[in-house]
Amino acid sequence: MSTAYPDSVQFLYALGNEYKTLKLGLDRVEALLDNLGSPHRAGRFIHVAGTNGKGSTCAMIERALCEAGLRTGLYSSPHLVEPTERIQIGGAPTSPEDFARAFDQVHHAALEMVKSGALDGHPTYFETITAMAFLLFRKHGVEAVVLETGMGGRLDATNVVNPELAVLTPIDFDHEKFLGSTIPQIAFEKAGILKPGRPAIIALQRPEALAVIEQRARETGSPLIHASSWRAEDLHQDAYGNRFTATYRDHAIPIELPLIGAHQVENALTAIAALVHLGIESAAIQRGLAATRWPGRLECVRRRPDVFLDGAHNPAGAAALARYIREFHTNRRVWMLFGAMSDKDLSVLAPLLFPLAHELIFTTPNQARAYAAGTLREQTGETRARVIPSPAEALDTILREARAEDAVFITGSLYLVGELRPRLVP
Repeated sequence: MSTAYPDSVQFLYALGNEYKTLKLGLDRVEALLDNLGSPHRAGRFIHVAGTNGKGSTCAMIERALCEAGLRTGLYSSPHLVEPTERIQIGGAPTSPEDFARAFDQVHHAALEMVKSGALDGHPTYFETITAMAFLLFRKHGVEAVVLETGMGGRLDATNVVNPELAVLTPIDFDHEKFLGSTIPQIAFEKAGILKPGRPAIIALQRPEALAVIEQRARETGSPLIHASSWRAEDLHQDAYGNRFTATYRDHAIPIELPLIGAHQVENALTAIAALVHLGIESAAIQRGLAATRWPGRLECVRRRPDVFLDGAHNPAGAAALARYIREFHTNRRVWMLFGAMSDKDLSVLAPLLFPLAHELIFTTPNQARAYAAGTLREQTGETRARVIPSPAEALDTILREARAEDAVFITGSLYLVGELRPRLVP
C-alpha cells in the first residue's frame, strides 16, 4: 500500500531533527543508493558547499541552467514550509504525490536492508530525503542537478556524487559541534567535496580556509578557479536589489539581481564564474540571475510598510543583515520580530541586530527546541523588548501598529520565517 504525502512527512519528522540525529559518514547512504540502482551516478552534478550564500548561489546557478534550456534539478535545505521544496525540478518543488512515492521506494528498500543486516538502522531524515532526490532526478530525466550540501561536505550524504564541478562559497564558523571549532577544521570538512581531477570554483575565502582548500586541491589534482577574478563594475545597490556588470577578461555581462544585500553580489560572481566555466551563454546567465528568487533570505514580501524575511541565524548572516539595515534603513523606524532556536549563541547575535531596532519583539517559533520568548529577554537583558509568544499574534501586532514608511524585519530563525511566510505571501 502506498503512503500518503502527510504520512511520509510525519515518518520523516519522526526520524528526528536532521541535525540532532545526524550520522556523518557515507557508508549507509552509499549502500542504500546502490540497492536503489545507483541513481546518484546518472546526470551532471554541480556540488556546492560552504557556510554562507550556498543556497542563493545554488538558486542562481539552477535558474541560469534552466534559462539555457536544460532540464534542471535543485536539491537544497532546509525547507521553509513543506519538505517538497527541497527537491525541485525545472524550478518547481516536487509534487506531494512524487515525494510520497519516492519516500515509499527508499523506506521499503531501507526496511529490507535492515532486515537482512545490510544496514545497521533506518537512514536518517537527511539521508532518506537525499536518496529520494536522486531517485526523482533520475525519474524525471534531469540533465543538470545543482546539489547543496546539508552540513560540511566530506561526510555529508550528498558527497556520493562525482560532480562535473564543485563550488565553495565563503567558509565561516558553522555547526562547530559537528565540523570542528576552528576555521581550518571546518574548511577541511567543506573542501571534502573536491574530487580527483574535477575543477572547483572558489569564492573569496579567509586565508586560513584558502590554505586548507589549496592543500585539498593539490591532493585531488583539482584545478581551482577563483571567483574573485570576476569584478562587479558600475555597481548600483538599493534596498530592493543590485545592478552591475560582471567583468573578467573579455567577458562583460550586465546583471539585474533581485536578491537583496551586498553579499549577494559576491554570491552572484561565484555563480557566474561557475556558469561561464560550464559553457553557459551570457544571455542565459543574465535571464537566470534576473529570475532568481530565494525565499526567506532577505526577501521583501510586502510594501508599505516594507516587510523583510531573513533567517539570519548565524553570526555571518546576522552581520550581513545588520550591514543591510545600516546602509538602507537608517532613516526609518525599524521593527524587528526575533525568534531563535536554543542552540544559537545570543551573545553574538544580540549585539549585531538588536541595537538597530526601534521596536523589538521576541516570539517563540513553533519548534520544540526554540527559545521561549521570555527567555530571550532574560538572556539578552533587552528589557525594552515586548514578549509576544505567538508568532502570528506578534506579526498581527506589528502590521496593526507599523506606519507605511516603517521597515519590518522578521529574523533569527528560518523556522520562524517559514511559519510566518504563508501569512504574508498568498
